[in-house]
Amino acid sequence: MSSTTKITVVGESLVDVVEPSRDAVALGATAVEHPGGGPMNIALGLARLGRVVTLVTAFGADARGQAIEHHLRSSAVEIAAGSIRDEPTSSATAHLKPDGAAEYEFDLRWSLPADFGPTDPAVQGTSLIHVGSIGAFLEPGGSSVASLLDELDGASGEPIVTFDPNMRPSIIVDHAAAITRFERIARRATIVKLSDEDAAWLYPGLAVNAVLDTILAFGPSLVAVTLGGEGAVLATSTDRMRVAGLVVDVADTIGAGDSFMSALIDKVAQLIDDGVGTASLRDGSAFSAERLAAIGGFAVRCAAITVSRPGADPPTRDELGRAPAVA
Repeated sequence: MSSTTKITVVGESLVDVVEPSRDAVALGATAVEHPGGGPMNIALGLARLGRVVTLVTAFGADARGQAIEHHLRSSAVEIAAGSIRDEPTSSATAHLKPDGAAEYEFDLRWSLPADFGPTDPAVQGTSLIHVGSIGAFLEPGGSSVASLLDELDGASGEPIVTFDPNMRPSIIVDHAAAITRFERIARRATIVKLSDEDAAWLYPGLAVNAVLDTILAFGPSLVAVTLGGEGAVLATSTDRMRVAGLVVDVADTIGAGDSFMSALIDKVAQLIDDGVGTASLRDGSAFSAERLAAIGGFAVRCAAITVSRPGADPPTRDELGRAPAVA
């Protein structure tokens, strides 16, 4: 696939330490480490789909950081200058339940590289910038991410902004501050994706359709809510499309939402490659009902492949071409 659309992803990289379920421990299973972090997973997923992608992140020069660096470079993700730091690499310990779902404990640090801003080479000339997860909320980096988007707003050549909050209530405990940050970034975004769990935490008591209406009112042209194994719903101001989930044998759910997000970004980048103007992406006219169905179906399929294997291991475009659709 040939692509001229440059994509920049901004956010955390870390190591997922996956603790097996009690049943698995009884059978002799032990903890396994995988490179992870929502933005890192999304950058990796995009690169595996053939996209030109730069990751602005933070990880150490320690053994875990070296594993992250190898993981990224082996899939041709460009690592922005200043991302490798003289500090320990962050980690997330995932405790697996019998159904493969994970609960997390975190050891985190997050900031943007020194002097990073709109004139940085990682930002200059990019067509699309993705932000989200811990990197959009955890300080001091979270405020820097929000300020970057404010500075880009209305600038010449302003990139399309995509946003996935990927809320972690065990880390982001101040709900009022989190909702303020979420809505500030959502107002700068063209596309917002969140899970049904994110929606329930951000807007308790609201049904999914009401959450979609609330977020669309901030200005994004496309909002998607993933529903776990039940699929997803994608919405614009004029259309709402429910996409069914796919039945797979679940290894674990780590990285499923990130794989969905990278697939969604890939489809938007394809529209840009095909000459669809950014104005029609921003006002939503590019997202017909047929396109919503195609985008959602592709993203659900990428997520389904990811949950069928351990860790955040998104598919390549070649794998998608070879694998039969799962029903």
